[in-house]
Amino acid sequence: MKRTHLPLNALRVLDAAARHLSFTRAADELAVTPAAVGQQIRALEDMLGVVLFRRTSKGLELTDEASAGLEPLRTGFLHFEDAVQAMQAGQSSHVYTIAAPRDFFVAWLAPRLAAFRAANPQVRYVLVDGETADFTGANLDLAVRWAEGPGDLEGVPLAPPERVTVGEGEWIAWPGDPAPGGDGQEAVPLIAGDAGEAIAAAAAGMGRACVPALLAQSWIDEGRVTAPTPPEAARHGYWLVAPLPQWRQQKVKALVAFLTDG
Repeated sequence: MKRTHLPLNALRVLDAAARHLSFTRAADELAVTPAAVGQQIRALEDMLGVVLFRRTSKGLELTDEASAGLEPLRTGFLHFEDAVQAMQAGQSSHVYTIAAPRDFFVAWLAPRLAAFRAANPQVRYVLVDGETADFTGANLDLAVRWAEGPGDLEGVPLAPPERVTVGEGEWIAWPGDPAPGGDGQEAVPLIAGDAGEAIAAAAAGMGRACVPALLAQSWIDEGRVTAPTPPEAARHGYWLVAPLPQWRQQKVKALVAFLTDG
């Protein structure tokens, strides 16, 4: 069924003018000129084919036609307000569904989510494993991706894209660095499942690995693993990403601001 086009601005002007029985006071409420109120009322009268106001010696009066439509009109505006509040309620939900690589969650994200919840006790999390989890299928609010940039999504980097070599000895490979030390190197003695496992292996004395600096920083700070050389620039970094509708949500903005502060 085709919906009738509703002149919402003109109906809003009608409601204000009917309440005040004055174009001037309606204009003050709506922050427009009295002339603009008059133009909207005349355009609405032309569209409806009825007279809505009459000027009398006592001032402005509503016609019967205008009076007949005011109650359902105001009920409709109340429904509009309810609809807006319902949509805003969805944005104000305190449940976050987040996707992140497991090693990144353990080493960096988990303590920060805990700190955010400590400051906001009403917050709840649903955690989804994986860098490529689908936003629609998993109903995600936010994801952490190890990538060159946000791609088609909105996003911010969590730190400059850098890598660092940790540990000593023979190279440790992992999927993000399958040929450590350069092409043509002999087979490495250990292939880890992800960067977190590679760092843990280096910390255990099993060799050295080239890993994301942000992921390794807490291990280095705690003295659990050595980093003989300073970090160097890399193509990939950790990004917080989301589609634009999720990115605009107030709850997502609040969490992104917290995670990227300092």
